[in-house]
Amino acid sequence: MAEFNYYVVDVFSDRALAGNPLAVVFHSGELTSNQMQQIAREFNLSETTFVERRAESIEAAEGVRVRIFTTQEELNFAGHPTLGTATVLKLHAPETLRAGVITLAENVGPIPVRFDDSSTLFGDMTQRDPDFGAEFSTHSEKTEIARLTGINLEDFHPGLAPRVVSTGTAFAIVPLRSADALSRVYVRHSEASQWLQKTGTGWFYLLGPTGAQAPEWRARMQFYGGEDPATGSAAGCAISHLVNGGLVESGKRTHLRQGVEIGRPSEIFLSAVHVNGKVTNVSVAGSTTPVANGWLFLP
Repeated sequence: MAEFNYYVVDVFSDRALAGNPLAVVFHSGELTSNQMQQIAREFNLSETTFVERRAESIEAAEGVRVRIFTTQEELNFAGHPTLGTATVLKLHAPETLRAGVITLAENVGPIPVRFDDSSTLFGDMTQRDPDFGAEFSTHSEKTEIARLTGINLEDFHPGLAPRVVSTGTAFAIVPLRSADALSRVYVRHSEASQWLQKTGTGWFYLLGPTGAQAPEWRARMQFYGGEDPATGSAAGCAISHLVNGGLVESGKRTHLRQGVEIGRPSEIFLSAVHVNGKVTNVSVAGSTTPVANGWLFLP
């Protein structure tokens, strides 16, 4: 009987039972990909991560190896699993913290997470520079997006069209005129996935401002398992699109809330820099709260 230590944390929240829950499983290379997928289904959370501890010299050079699974597939990158896993490492494997940074070696490559204060669980991940894909600016494209997501044509933001953006995982970012429209969102996922696959993604991420003066933002992301309380990878794509389109000032930290409609409020803090026609320094930050820990017993 093999035993594997695991932790459950709530990410993008400074209190338990809010934010986005994550299971983090520690092992040393014993688990196969199939076993990881089965364990992710056992936890039945939006994502479960698997931390493979390696020699200290390898971790110092390459980062701590982490793989991310949903209940259906492995992901190359995801935001709340990255932030939550780094926080678990800070708490339970403090030797991985080097000069205030824990680097995770994910399928997408190394992702650094910075902790400025040793006493806090507020982390700041730097995502990859964004790749900008298809833009949906025509009337017919917006009409189809509206039909697939449950919003109205007048809900689209007049200054920035929906667009596919990736900082490791691609999303169709849909800026809205106001956060009020989020209450009507209902994604027809089967149809939406077929439509979006042609553009290299499978998910819509809809967000809108909560006020006209120095607005904060709210967002929703519905997927095959229901609705995500916080989508850190999509939030990185969103701030990249907003900064690139001039709706958010370059370098300014912006507050985004997600998960309000499903009773799991998440607080995400975002920034990106626009310089020489390029978006870089994509920052997605927030708190993580420990909830549980235990052991898996596997034959």
